[in-house]
Order: sequence, then C-alpha cells, then structure tokens
Amino acid sequence: MEGIHEILKALYSDSSPNGDILATIIHVEGSAYRKEGTSMLFRCDGTQVGMLSAGCLETDLSYRVQEVRNEGTAQTVIYDMREEDDLSWGQGAGCNGVIHVLLEPVDAFLRDQLSQLKCHLDNGKRVTMIKKLTKEFSVSEYLFVSDDQHHFGKWHGTVSRELKSLVNDLHQSFPKSGIRYLAELSDTVYVHSFEPKPRFVVFGAGEDAVPLVKTASLAGFSVIVSDWRSALCNEVNFPDADRLLVGNPYETIPLLDLTRSDSVLVLTHQFQKDQEILNALKGKDLNYIGVLGPKLRTERLLEGLAIPLQISSPAGLSIGAEGPEEIAISIVAELIQWQRNKSEQKVVTFEGY
Repeated sequence: MEGIHEILKALYSDSSPNGDILATIIHVEGSAYRKEGTSMLFRCDGTQVGMLSAGCLETDLSYRVQEVRNEGTAQTVIYDMREEDDLSWGQGAGCNGVIHVLLEPVDAFLRDQLSQLKCHLDNGKRVTMIKKLTKEFSVSEYLFVSDDQHHFGKWHGTVSRELKSLVNDLHQSFPKSGIRYLAELSDTVYVHSFEPKPRFVVFGAGEDAVPLVKTASLAGFSVIVSDWRSALCNEVNFPDADRLLVGNPYETIPLLDLTRSDSVLVLTHQFQKDQEILNALKGKDLNYIGVLGPKLRTERLLEGLAIPLQISSPAGLSIGAEGPEEIAISIVAELIQWQRNKSEQKVVTFEGY
C-alpha cells in the first residue's frame, strides 16, 4: 500500500522542523524490489520511515542524504543494480534493474504542502502530483490536485487554466507513476497519484478478529471494527483499529458512508447478526464482501440463493489456513489481491436476496 501514509504520520507526530529528507523512486528500468512512487523518509535524528529496497540502497542513500542536507537542494541518484559483482557502486545485487531515486529536503514550504496532502488523504481523497524536473533531475516546480479539484503546490507564476486542465486530466486518468515528457509543458515531469488508505470494515469483535485487525493494519488498511458489544469492541482489544463503532448493524452501517473502495468482512459468529449485516449491505457498491464460515452457511444466510460474485465465501485465499492468525493472513492476502486488481475488476453492486 501507499508508504506515504506512514511518512506523513511520522512528519506530523513531532515538531522537528528541519533536516528531514524525502526519498522517492521516480523511475525504474528493468526489475526492482519496489516500483515508481515508493517513498521513504530519512529523519534528522538518523531514523528511517519506510523502505525503497530489501536493504540494497538504504545504506548508500544515508550518505547521499547528508550531502542533500548540506547543500539544501534536491538531487536524483541513479543505482545500476544489474551487475553481480561489486564494481559498479559496491553492492553487487544483480537485481537486473536501474533505479532513479529523488532526494528532496523537507523545507518549511514542502512540509506545508505535505500537510495539505495528508489532510486530503485522511478525508478519503486521491491526490495527483506533478513535479517538473530539471536536466539534472532536480525539482524546479510541483503541483498537486485532489479529487475535489483543489490545487496546491509550488509553481512559478500563476497556474494557468491550461495547466489546471492538464493536471486534472492526469488526475482523472489514474496515471502510471514515473517520468514522462509532457509536450504541453515542453518539460520532463514526474507524475504520481497518492491513494487514500483503503478502508476495511470488520463486523464482529471476537477473539479471531484481533489478529485480523492487526495484520490488516500492518498491510496498510484503515481498519474499522463494528460490534454491538462494548466489552469486546474497545481500544484494549483493538489498539490497531482506526475507528471503533459500538452498536447494531442498522445503527453503525449508516455512519460508515460506504463507497466502492471499501471492503467488508462479516464474522460475528451469530447467524441472525450476519444476516442483518448482509441485509443492510444490499444495494451498496463495495469493493469486497467477505463472509467467514463455510459456503453452505453463507447460502443459508442468503436464504438459499446463489452467492453473488462480489461475496467471498469462505473469506480468504485457499492456503489451508488453520487458527485465527493463519486465517487472518489468508483474508488480508485476498484483500490485497482484490485491491491490486480493482482497476481490472467489474465491481458488482450487492443487490441482496
């Protein structure tokens, strides 16, 4: 998922104003551990948030970061990972790829722009960014546009109507991250779309939900737990949940404002409650609905009707999982699979039974 969320959280969890460096993969030739758009943060106190590789780049980058701090200007570092010996730049990774990493000092202005980015993402809005690159692959200007067409950034002069239209077009087209030449600007730019954290709603706060919520949170989902039992649905049992809703399904589901990007799992282990939840979800345009338990039970929940394609039952990938922890892994793996393929899938409205 988007590593930017952990970076933004770290940036605004303390008052450290200077010395942070944002590192972003902006171009990959061949294969690499992470793709364009992946970022990590080098903190002024020496700590790091996120990762760009399996440890191949970070050590060398830590030295490059100090140079960027001293000079105060952005720069791009190119790593050729194709060699299997140590003659290129001392790693001999043999990963068959060339990786371009942009290093940017997080100054006061960029920090303010990232604060706006965080606000939009936290509110569920996608944001597309365009950065104009110099011949040396430093950053000269950048602009952001959100789902609600709010523009912000650092652009010399006024942002023309033509430029707004261009960035809006890129935003609407779900552009692939990376470097491209835009004839309209007569410039080389880096384009990336930041996605809000995908929401995962877990109905049921039993013991088997505990490892599921933790695993989903670690995988980058914004997890909401809903249950009518306050003794179970609380911060003590679910410290990794982003939100806890105590109440019956007919009370909590209207509060969720569910969208086609959201995923839902039903595991209350109470037949009538599960049926109540599925009834309340009828007509909702959702990314994924999972129901814990055997397929026969789900058919009974649907009063004998065929299980819609949108419902995964039993929830989770078929990996022979046993026990709450393994089942949690299988379910989160299925969530990731659906999330990765969502642009290719036809989202089917759950009309119910």
